[in-house]
Amino acid sequence: MSSTRNATPHVSDVTSDGAAWLASAGAYPRSTLSLWEERPDAPVVLPCGSAFDVVSAPAIFGRRMLDRLWDDGPGSGPVAEFRGRMLLFAAPGTAQRLPSLLDWEEWGARGREDGHRSEVPPLLCHGAGDTVTVPAPAGAPPRSGSRWLVAPDTRQPWLPGPEILLWAAVRAARAAVRISIFPPADQGAKVYDVSRRR
Repeated sequence: MSSTRNATPHVSDVTSDGAAWLASAGAYPRSTLSLWEERPDAPVVLPCGSAFDVVSAPAIFGRRMLDRLWDDGPGSGPVAEFRGRMLLFAAPGTAQRLPSLLDWEEWGARGREDGHRSEVPPLLCHGAGDTVTVPAPAGAPPRSGSRWLVAPDTRQPWLPGPEILLWAAVRAARAAVRISIFPPADQGAKVYDVSRRR
């Protein structure tokens, strides 16, 4: 029997409790819920910073982060795809803290001091004062580029904090880099055929 923590999440619709949680982020939650009752296929723009923050990653890297969270970590909170980006819903305050943690670990946007390029692509962190477009609570049209991968299903979903998302980003980046235990070959070195030794 497999654990639900290690199970890969499936695309699903938002439950009524999940919609209530999403709507609670806005100034007028009842208006948002009324809109969704009339048009359950309508995406909505919601403010970040009170109910959730959002970390937006390029789709492929975001998928790698999500895989790390579900395969080796605690799972994720709600996750959506929107216009080629992965939206990872996170605990409020994550947007402010995550960039400094990435820089401190030398995986941030500025890269490392030794001149090597960082393998973590720039993550867009949306917090207090920002807004994001969230997919519709019910199935979106297939070509909309907007859907829930892990839909909110409760009024108080578990949301990862900055440390967990840092962990997932670093592991996703490391998984994408091939590491060799051998130093690079010196192009000017002589080559000897050791198979002909006596």
